[in-house]
Amino acid sequence: MGDNNPLDNLCVNTIRFLAVDAVQKANSGHPGLPMGAAPMAYVLWTRFLKHNPADPDWFDRDRFVLSAGHGSMLLYALLYLTGYDLPLEQIKQFRQWNSMTPGHPERNIAPGVEVTTGPLGQGVGNAVGMAIAEAHLGARFNRPGHKIIDHFTYALVSDGDLMEGVGSESVSLAGHLKLGKLICLYDNNHITLSASTKLAFTEDQAKRFDAYGWHTKSVDDGNDLNAIEQAIREAQAEVDRPSLILVRTHIGYGSPHKQDTFEVHGSPLGEEEVKLTKQNLGWSLEPPFYVPQDALDHFRQALEKGKRDEAEWRERFSEYEKAFPDTAAELKQMLRAELPKDWDKDIPSFPADEKGIATRVASGKILNAIAAKVPQIIGGSADLNPSTHTALLGMGDFQHPSAMPESIQGAVGGGLNYGGRNISYGVREHGMGAITNGLASHGGLLPYCSTFLIFTDYMRPPMRLAALSDLHVIYVLTHDSIGLGEDGPTHQPVEQLVNLRAIPRMVVIRPCDANETAVAWRVAVETPDRPVALILTRQNVPTLDRERYASAEGLRRGAYVLMDSSDGEPELILIASGSEVSLIVSAQEQLMKDGIRVRSVSMPSWELFEAQPQDYRDSVLLPLVHARLAVEAGSPQGWCCYVGDAGDVIGLDHFGASAPGKTVMSEFGFTVENVITRALNLLEGKGKV
Repeated sequence: MGDNNPLDNLCVNTIRFLAVDAVQKANSGHPGLPMGAAPMAYVLWTRFLKHNPADPDWFDRDRFVLSAGHGSMLLYALLYLTGYDLPLEQIKQFRQWNSMTPGHPERNIAPGVEVTTGPLGQGVGNAVGMAIAEAHLGARFNRPGHKIIDHFTYALVSDGDLMEGVGSESVSLAGHLKLGKLICLYDNNHITLSASTKLAFTEDQAKRFDAYGWHTKSVDDGNDLNAIEQAIREAQAEVDRPSLILVRTHIGYGSPHKQDTFEVHGSPLGEEEVKLTKQNLGWSLEPPFYVPQDALDHFRQALEKGKRDEAEWRERFSEYEKAFPDTAAELKQMLRAELPKDWDKDIPSFPADEKGIATRVASGKILNAIAAKVPQIIGGSADLNPSTHTALLGMGDFQHPSAMPESIQGAVGGGLNYGGRNISYGVREHGMGAITNGLASHGGLLPYCSTFLIFTDYMRPPMRLAALSDLHVIYVLTHDSIGLGEDGPTHQPVEQLVNLRAIPRMVVIRPCDANETAVAWRVAVETPDRPVALILTRQNVPTLDRERYASAEGLRRGAYVLMDSSDGEPELILIASGSEVSLIVSAQEQLMKDGIRVRSVSMPSWELFEAQPQDYRDSVLLPLVHARLAVEAGSPQGWCCYVGDAGDVIGLDHFGASAPGKTVMSEFGFTVENVITRALNLLEGKGKV
């Protein structure tokens, strides 16, 4: 291992063989990456990374993202060795039931794991989001002589991370934004899971990232610790460009028969090869999971250093607090994810109006009222602000000032600079979702992002990861049905609602009018431990008269009774979400005139409804009333849970069409007349049509 000193070599091999032994014991995992990337990780974690293993949540720590999540044992070894609360016994339980060391890193399981990674490219986007968060909060809260937000974001990336489109989207934006505190170390080992990169990945990565506006540096020998150190120092000094350090490594380093082969990427070495590799690198054959005391003592210096770094920062923060008490109080509240007092008092209410307003337009008014009071809100859209109404008016655009003409640069918190709260993602839904997860993971911010509902097809992977990671992210998804009209079936969502509802822990809310939209936003802001998707209309929908119909506050319970007939128990229940609620209330009026006892139910959120006690759910969807009709301009899948075997659903089991929205809705049966016809069929025992 070159000219490295013996202690450094001992420490690097300690990382390698903890990974090798853990994968071998589990008989499952990816040993190759930790074996090859251990030197660069060692240099980063012992010579650069600002962190305190005794306080993993210290806010001004550097962030480390293992985007190549299949190499998770590299991260677990570093966490254990540097003194995080991750015992060696948990290393031995790698990939086992209920362990702290799952197959790919998962946020909120092992301390020190910043984000959930595994699907390649997602961690790259997360790292970009974290770097944006650091730059934004620094611009808003640092003051001359008081730099209290000042940390780097590091990511270890693989070939797969750079091949996946989400990685390309994210690094393109990072280059434009000149995120100088973002440093990616590329494990350039020329091997993928199934073959050599020569088969499918041969572009010049340095030139590619140069074109993105990144600083690049190549290290020819992945075991040369001093060269890696020098490359990181150069990257830290590059303040106006993110950095990619291309480190030429050897996957499965030290394995006599498997080094530089794809066999070592995703399978254990095998007992005989483990023995030969240990012999090759001069490692003790017994016991497994051997950790030399000299190496452990060296790694554990991170505890004392981290303690000093955090204490020094807290002293600086105390001085900052004395100098700027109001600003410091605001920052502390944001870091605690607390909402200011009366944060929602200026949310508008909307008068009853038959013509009404599109819920996307109402949402824009509500979002701006909230953002004026909740300073941690930040976000943007995939180049769709005029359509999704998600611009934060007068709150500036997040941009590097030097990227803009001097004549249009603004002051901190306004204009065009890192203090702006509007993020222009460009047409990059997938990258936007991953970056938003990074913003949420970083802490101190409440991010939202926006696109048309149909384009969640591009963004679904990070939406799933947000739910898996318990991240507080808000999605503003507009143009929610065939009602958007002329753009046709390529833009008209049919199965997307079902898709989102299928994600565990994702709260999906499709409000029926402007006032339900206001409550939906309240719920979204107040829900701290999971993502919330707001599903909004392009077209105007009537604003219900809440003196006649139940309060929109019923949305908080997922479904609620809008109105009952006044003459006894209902014999028919009409259920709808979103724009189709106006159909069922109009149908109810006509059916009641014919003497039919009808209940109308607005059901904006299945997830909120399922969280209610059974007695409440039964009070809304009366178990003894079997004539139930659900109406939703999307796939009918899942509605059987609420209408039962005897009920019916007016939905879509086909794609839409290009025509004016009202025409499309009418042609596909979303009319008051069809609701009445289908309801009468149920009452007459004809069942589904």
